[in-house]
Amino acid sequence: MDVLPYLIVGAGITGLSLALRLQEEGKEFLLLEARETAGGNIRSRSEEGFTYDLGPNTLLVRDPLVADLLRRLALDGVTANPLARRRFVLNRHKRLIALGPGALLGGKLLSPAARLRLLAEPFRARAAAEESVATFVRRRLGPEILDWMVDPFVSGVFAGDPERLSLAASLPRLAQMEKEHGSLLLAGLRRKRPSMRSRLLSFAGGMQDLPRAAAATLGDRLRCNAPVTAILPVDQGWRVENKSGALLAKQLFLCLPTDAIIRLLPATAQPLRDQLAEIEYPAVATLALGFPRTKVEHPLDGFGVLIPRRLGIPTLGALFSSTLFPKRAPDGQVLLTVFLGGAQEAIPQEEALLFRQALEDLSPILGIQGQPSFQRAQLWPRAIPQYNLGHVQRIAAIDSALGDWPGLSLLGNWRGGVALGDCIRNGWEAGRIEG
Repeated sequence: MDVLPYLIVGAGITGLSLALRLQEEGKEFLLLEARETAGGNIRSRSEEGFTYDLGPNTLLVRDPLVADLLRRLALDGVTANPLARRRFVLNRHKRLIALGPGALLGGKLLSPAARLRLLAEPFRARAAAEESVATFVRRRLGPEILDWMVDPFVSGVFAGDPERLSLAASLPRLAQMEKEHGSLLLAGLRRKRPSMRSRLLSFAGGMQDLPRAAAATLGDRLRCNAPVTAILPVDQGWRVENKSGALLAKQLFLCLPTDAIIRLLPATAQPLRDQLAEIEYPAVATLALGFPRTKVEHPLDGFGVLIPRRLGIPTLGALFSSTLFPKRAPDGQVLLTVFLGGAQEAIPQEEALLFRQALEDLSPILGIQGQPSFQRAQLWPRAIPQYNLGHVQRIAAIDSALGDWPGLSLLGNWRGGVALGDCIRNGWEAGRIEG
């Protein structure tokens, strides 16, 4: 049996980026994907004049590496409406407030005491040990900033609990700002101009255009409908079993969620299994809801709305999808993408209950009248990996344990960042093979 130099399991965005890098380097490899299509949790659909995403909805391009990859794939991204810079949050009176300097300085979101406390931020002591996001924000900025600004942001990005999320793992830039400048405000004033202007985008057919283009570029080096059932270390490297038989590879990359990796690891890899099992994934439901424009009072003139957990509203927030990108809804209609669940909220399993909850929560906020003209749902039982306290040490322990398994690499959005841009960079850099 021939031995492949490189074998990748999992054609999510990390695995695809890794494969594209190996292809560019002229390496021999194969990428196996269990599902019918590549892309992992990237799911785009077009029905009844609506184009919607049930997984990631946008790609923030602020890294030249990501921009270069899009050019290699000849992908013309659709830049978000400039209104996307306007983001709303609910205040304690359940009124929509546009985030920005006005929200900090005005009285509609923060109390006078909270605004005054911000002025003392440069004089706060630095952290002496690992902190949660909540502990860090309370210490430096105060509890109101946590409750009304940071908590909804954390819910929107991570579907997480700021009391448990590790600052160093989930928001490393904030930790670095304090370390280097001693103050977030001073760091902002001293910030250098970025090497490239960031761009928020999607694609004409939704986010799934990205993995489709990657799959087309890879050609027959990508095999879908090829679930791997077992892996075993052998003298030549790794033996990988799938429904078509067995493959041998010198270097094996598992680009998978942690539960899938655990199922494949040999029983003797218990230290690896134990560390991977510590990484939690909460359930999240994504809903696409269409309404006649005349039935939604709010102008939807922004990116969307985030809902602080302190208000006790189950819905995490909503994107104004038909505002963000053109041709997301038929003429005379609008499209919202709504999120429920996360680390702090249990969610029902029945679609009807999800739709009912979203409508109950959003109708008074956005002035919605009547029922949706279009609705679709996707429940993700294990949605976003949580970088909780101890995550940095956990990843270090995983890397240390991998020393006992030469030729095996583990990748995924459970390490190095959950955003699509992070996954692209991590996959691309893993494909940098010397020699």
